[in-house]
Amino acid sequence: MKCRKIVIIFSDLIMAEVIKSIKILSIGKVMKKSNLVYSTDQGRLCPECEQALENCNCQQNQILGDGKVSIKLETKGRKGKGVTLVQGLALTLDDMKILGKKLKAQCGTGGAVKDGAIEIQGDNRQKIKELLLKEGFSSKITG
Repeated sequence: MKCRKIVIIFSDLIMAEVIKSIKILSIGKVMKKSNLVYSTDQGRLCPECEQALENCNCQQNQILGDGKVSIKLETKGRKGKGVTLVQGLALTLDDMKILGKKLKAQCGTGGAVKDGAIEIQGDNRQKIKELLLKEGFSSKITG
């Protein structure tokens, strides 16, 4: 009987310490300002700064690519129209937009910067490879 009582007392002490540590963790936890994820006013919000994704300050200086630049032609989901994709550029979003504007002007076509990639309308893979080489980026034509 004595052994059981000691084990029960010992387990009660351990449980009390666990409960205390849980309370400390829950009190010391830093909460976000709000749990808002989407607003009909602004659209999607950044989880860090809680601004609209277009106006987000925390991710503008973040490098998007890994430095392995690949150029490929994509036609899927575009009704047969070809789009040249430039992916993997180790640039910030602002620098990528500037480079995309240069590439569009040199190719004489339209395009966009989406999801960390530059899209140029039409099959301009060879021309874009030469232009990126002049800008100092080594690239590879894939696909």
